[in-house]
Amino acid sequence: MGKFNDLNIQNWRESDIWTDSLWIISERDKTGKHNGSYHGNFVPQIPRQLIQRYTKKNETVFDPFLGSGTTAYETESLDRNLIGVEIQNTLVEEVKKNIESKKVYTELVSGDSTKESTFKEVRKILERQKKKNFQLAILHPPYADIIKFSNLRGLCCTKSF
Repeated sequence: MGKFNDLNIQNWRESDIWTDSLWIISERDKTGKHNGSYHGNFVPQIPRQLIQRYTKKNETVFDPFLGSGTTAYETESLDRNLIGVEIQNTLVEEVKKNIESKKVYTELVSGDSTKESTFKEVRKILERQKKKNFQLAILHPPYADIIKFSNLRGLCCTKSF
């Protein structure tokens, strides 16, 4: 069987992977680049656990709802590549300013994840990086019409994902 991640199964109890069936997160991680200032953002511990479990170093993670960059910062700290899409260009630019890793690539697209043109750009990035696909997609989609994330017109708020 192939290797799915960088964990040493012999010492799984000593890893920082949570093995309980219920993840109780008493407080969001606010260390490093995480500040929790953006409404509706991802609790960093969740993408960290998923990335560690399901990818290896230098593999590529896809985040079509980049937001304030929680997944981007986790991929950077875990030496994974990232392709991220965010509809608000100001957020894309802010995340770009905070990414520092030279070991892996982080490519961010300012676009609408519901549009084919955005996914054409994602395919171009994969081709440029000489990749056929990404190993993990992390989707933390907007909360439909519960929280307003953008003033942009023409966005679909009731589309099922």
